[in-house]
Amino acid sequence: MSGRYPGTGGSRGAGAVHKGKPLWRRSSVCGNESECVEVAVREGRVLARDSKAPARSPLGFTDSAWTRFLHAVAQGELDGL
Repeated sequence: MSGRYPGTGGSRGAGAVHKGKPLWRRSSVCGNESECVEVAVREGRVLARDSKAPARSPLGFTDSAWTRFLHAVAQGELDGL
């Protein structure tokens, strides 16, 4: 999982951009729901925001912090929180 950003084909870098803004993505599991976390990549950082409040500033994560988070989710370490 190391170095893998959503929407960048697993490479590091600026990430997907549309008209100078990050290209936000959400899980297909969300469907048309409005209560999802959206993720984008910008300038080598993973950004996360609440889909209900897209105008708010997103949280930014380093590659290593995001990778640790994804690993913890996959291993069930955050279940029940």
